[in-house]
Amino acid sequence: MAKQPRLAAGRARALGLPTRGTTNPNRLRRVDRWMVGSAAVREALVPGALVVDLGYGATPVTTVEMAARLRTVRPDLRMVGLELDQERVAAASDAADPPLLVFRRGGFELAGLRPMLVRAFNVLRQYSEEDALQAWDGLRGRLAPGGLLVEGTCDEIGRRCCWVLLDETGPLTFTIACKPSDIETPSDVAERLPKALIHRNVPGERVHELLAALDDCWATAAPYAPFGPRARWVETCRMVAERGWPVLDDRRRWRLGELTVPWSTVAPA
Repeated sequence: MAKQPRLAAGRARALGLPTRGTTNPNRLRRVDRWMVGSAAVREALVPGALVVDLGYGATPVTTVEMAARLRTVRPDLRMVGLELDQERVAAASDAADPPLLVFRRGGFELAGLRPMLVRAFNVLRQYSEEDALQAWDGLRGRLAPGGLLVEGTCDEIGRRCCWVLLDETGPLTFTIACKPSDIETPSDVAERLPKALIHRNVPGERVHELLAALDDCWATAAPYAPFGPRARWVETCRMVAERGWPVLDDRRRWRLGELTVPWSTVAPA
């Protein structure tokens, strides 16, 4: 029988394991920017939409930033930051703006909420792949009808990121986002793959094939380096798409250091 994730101690019975709580201002800017530009996310942000930032860390700064960015799409959305650590919840009280922005104790059970959008970043790295997939299932089951989950990982200052977009049926897309000037090769982002993929970056797995294709195209795009790393990244993405990879975005997104493909492109073999 599959092992169930442990419950944190406390009356609220919040589900999950405490994280290190590491956070920095603008650390999650790339995923926030992607959500603002995503047609699927924008559609999910219905009037008065409830949004949850799961596991915001030692300070509430990334939750506050997320709320501000998403409000350019849906000004009346309600944002809830959830943390297992009650001390972190108490420390976030000065940043609250009830009822539009509040902080509560909660974990994978989402404090009983049924949100339209959940961002869960850097919360599953400490779990096994099996437990991470169970967490996916649990979170998807707690979404409101038509709701979405964005789950991923990034480095400490948000220059290398990967995430998966899921709905109630399962994973939909996989996105790589980076600062092109911060990488030697695109596969440098491999250490930030989400838990569902990080152990799959080996020969014979689809995500390994995608990263290898990106590296090969990056090398071929070397003549674009004099025009800057961003131009080289755009040409790399163009060549990947030209080689038949089902790239879902376009030059406008590539210029931001992004590349999005269907989940089936990288799903474990």
